[in-house]
Amino acid sequence: MTTLANFTANLGDGRQQPLADYLGQVVLIVNTASECGYTRQYAGLQELQEALVTRGFTVLGFPCNQFGGQEPGEAAEIEAFCSTRFGVAFPLFAKGDVNGAAASPLWQWLTGAANGHPHPVKWNFTKFLIDRRGRLVKRYEPAAEPHELLPDIEVLLNAAG
Repeated sequence: MTTLANFTANLGDGRQQPLADYLGQVVLIVNTASECGYTRQYAGLQELQEALVTRGFTVLGFPCNQFGGQEPGEAAEIEAFCSTRFGVAFPLFAKGDVNGAAASPLWQWLTGAANGHPHPVKWNFTKFLIDRRGRLVKRYEPAAEPHELLPDIEVLLNAAG
């Protein structure tokens, strides 16, 4: 069975990050953009990160410029914007596509038929909740505010292995 552990992603600085390093944690994967109407959600994502990190939770941000050109910056600009404006301290990965032929294998898995969510990402700030075993549990569309995900995150944090 394919899980988060099967993938590697490039961080904003170009280093490869094995996503297997996040096994044992509850993970929220989000495609992000700095010039979107949902950009304010960075604040809520960071609040979740701060409140739950000691319990084994992390947010992983994946900047994407596929929706309205709303993430035009380079990695250093994106990171500076997110940390300065929203205090973002969770990992930000390299900007890339989440749909289409150029989408990484991770995003092909997240949006693939095999995991029960067989449709492309519609817009920035689509969220994917991953359990401690690296399995995709739930998908949330962009309008779902980070705090609204807390009950589902709590269930996974409280679940045994």
